[in-house]
Amino acid sequence: MDLGLKGKTALVLGAGGGLGGAIAKTLAVEGARIAVADINREAAEKTVADIRTAGGSAMALQWDLAELGVIEPNLATIEKQLGSVDVLVNITGGPPPTLVSGQSAETWRKYFDSMVLSVIAISDAVLPKMREKSWGRIITSTSSGVVAPIPNLGLSNSLRMSLLGWSKTLAGEVGRDGVTVNIVLPGRVATQRIAFLDDQKAKREGKAVEEVSAASTASIPVGRYGEPQEYADVVAFMASSRASYLTGSVIRVDGGLISSV
Repeated sequence: MDLGLKGKTALVLGAGGGLGGAIAKTLAVEGARIAVADINREAAEKTVADIRTAGGSAMALQWDLAELGVIEPNLATIEKQLGSVDVLVNITGGPPPTLVSGQSAETWRKYFDSMVLSVIAISDAVLPKMREKSWGRIITSTSSGVVAPIPNLGLSNSLRMSLLGWSKTLAGEVGRDGVTVNIVLPGRVATQRIAFLDDQKAKREGKAVEEVSAASTASIPVGRYGEPQEYADVVAFMASSRASYLTGSVIRVDGGLISSV
């Protein structure tokens, strides 16, 4: 199936990590030019090297999402080297495990800036060119916690939830301009972030990590954690020309983990 991504420019945030890296590589295989952004330059350059080895086109950007002042310069660099952004994949780092109560205002502000305001500001910055071309994709990766709040992930549950309201509203504003806006959320996908959360839960509960992972696996109907590539394949379709009638949606890639309809 031709996804219609050849010659498109995609900016993937958090592309040095498991999910972002898999998405960047998958979009590159489909012929997109990839701007690989990550706070960790070495991780971003590793993803770029993998893409180039496979014959794709990519560039690396060290990008701290908490620094809103770098948005315009970074986008100018991307446009100069690859062209204006056609596909934006928003992936932000997750905050530390915490209760939702008792967090300082400074903590809320810190993670709001990096997890919410950054996504909104970058999306606003790429939208004008998308609308000019009557074609664009804005895809924001969140967490299963926005559907079924996860205990001890109070900051994540709350802040990521705000992105659903923003995404749905934006979809209504730009749909007639050929721009689709969607949310995609992972369940238990095997990444360093999930390994970290399993480890933290094991320490809190005085259990072995293997016991925690086994309990999580038992709650997933398909009986295993997902693979980053499985997540990336769904995102690649959402980014494609084939998904032109998909907007304002929340797509779960969770192996059936979330029990609600």
